[in-house]
Amino acid sequence: MSWQKLIFFLLLAACLTPFVSPPMALALGLAMALTIGNPFPESTKKYTKFLLQFSVVLLGFGMNLTSVIKAGKDGILFTMATIFGTLMLGYLLGKLLKINPKTSTLIAVGTAICGGSAIAAVAPSINADAEETSVSLGTIFILNSIGLFIFPVIGHALGMTENQFGVWSAIAIHDTSSVVGAATKFGGEALAIATTVKLARALWIAPIALFFSYLYRDKNSDKKLKVAIPWFIFLFLAATIVRTYAPSIIIPSIFDSLVNLAKAGLTVTLFLIGASLSRETLKKVGVKPLLQGVILWIVISIVSLWAVWTIL
Repeated sequence: MSWQKLIFFLLLAACLTPFVSPPMALALGLAMALTIGNPFPESTKKYTKFLLQFSVVLLGFGMNLTSVIKAGKDGILFTMATIFGTLMLGYLLGKLLKINPKTSTLIAVGTAICGGSAIAAVAPSINADAEETSVSLGTIFILNSIGLFIFPVIGHALGMTENQFGVWSAIAIHDTSSVVGAATKFGGEALAIATTVKLARALWIAPIALFFSYLYRDKNSDKKLKVAIPWFIFLFLAATIVRTYAPSIIIPSIFDSLVNLAKAGLTVTLFLIGASLSRETLKKVGVKPLLQGVILWIVISIVSLWAVWTIL
C-alpha cells in the first residue's frame, strides 16, 4: 500500500471518531486533495452520492413527521421564490458576463436547488458536455465548501434561533451535505428543519430538469429524455413515519443509533467531497463562472436572511 493510500484511510478513520466535526472533515479532505492528491478519485465520486443519500434517509429516524410537515410548509414560499428568483438572476448574469449558456444554466440551477445533485440531474437534460458540467460543479463546490464554515459563525454572530438558521441554511447553502453539516453544528432543531426544507427544494429537480430540457430541446432529435428523480427523499419521509408512529414497537435507542450512524456517514461524506476537489478543477472554473456563482450566492444569502429574519 502506498503512503498516499495509507494517509487516505487514516483520515477516513479519523472522521468516524467524535473528535472530527463535519467542517473539519471537509477541511481534511480538501487539504489532502490539494497537497498529496486523492488516490481513489473514481471510487470517491462513486460512493459519495450513495453515502449521502443513505445518511439522509437515516436522519429521518430522528425526526417527527408532524414537525417535518410543518417545516416543509413554513419553507415552501421561500423555496418557490428563491428558486425562480435565482434562476432568473442567473440567466441575466450569464448574459451580462457572456458566460457559456449551458454553464450559466447549470451554475444557476446548482445555486437555486441543491448544488451538485441538481447539476448532475439537469446536465444531461440540456446535453451539457463534460467541460460545461465540470466548470459548473467546480464553481458550486468551492462556494459550497466556504458556506459550511462561515454560515454557523454568521448565524451565532447574528443571534439567530435554530428555526431561523435551519431555514436560512437550507436556502442559501448549495449541497445537502453541507446544509446538514452546518445545521448539525448549530443545533438539533436546526438540523431537523434544514434537512426538511432542503429536501423539499430537492423535489424541484425533476420539474426544473424538464423545463430546461424543453428550452434546450433539439427539434430534430427523437432521443428520449431521462430525468433523475430523487427517490431517497421519499425513503426519508418513510423513515420519519416509522419514527413517529412506531416508537412503542421499536426500542427508541435503536432510532438514536441510526441517527448517530447517519451523522457519522455525513461526516465521512464531507471528507470524500473535499477529497474530490483537484487542482485541475480549480483551473477549469475560470473567473467569470466563479463571479456568477459568487454574485448569485451573495444575493440569495442576503435576501433569504432578510426574509427569515423578518418572518420567522
